[in-house]
Amino acid sequence: MAEANQTSAEPGPPDRWVVLGKIGGAFGVQGWVRITSYTDPVENILDYESWHVHRAGQWQAVEVEGGRVTAKGVLVKLAGVDTPEQARLQTGMEIAVRRSELSPTAPGEYYWSDLEGLEAVTPAGAKLGRVDHFRTTPGGALVVVRGDREHWIPFVKDRIVEVDLEAGRITLDWDLDW
Repeated sequence: MAEANQTSAEPGPPDRWVVLGKIGGAFGVQGWVRITSYTDPVENILDYESWHVHRAGQWQAVEVEGGRVTAKGVLVKLAGVDTPEQARLQTGMEIAVRRSELSPTAPGEYYWSDLEGLEAVTPAGAKLGRVDHFRTTPGGALVVVRGDREHWIPFVKDRIVEVDLEAGRITLDWDLDW
């Protein structure tokens, strides 16, 4: 989540899918899989009771039989996946929940998925492009804005001027030439 000046609190359709992670490789001999979690902290992915995976071009519900965090990361046992061979078939599948299942945000805070697709502008109103995605780096989070050129902007409070979800716009303290 990020803090910013808030103009609107409604983040778009509550039934859209929000990707929380991805299934990695098999772990052990009982069908457990490693999970790459995009949540912060990573173990929060285990808090969601209803997971869906993107399989054969559509979202399908899966039951999580067990999950734990180890030194090797987040591990999960999915119902019906009982062998390493079955676990390997799950590799690479995205894990999502409906937006309506996410916890409400505090005023001025947003989920990154709520900001993706917004038009990004400078304080003077010049168009930088659209928020394409976010990247986490050792130096902090970056918002990737694609327009006439691609901008990788530090996603810090000092750079976020205003977020207006209703208008579909985020104002960032950034210059077109940077």
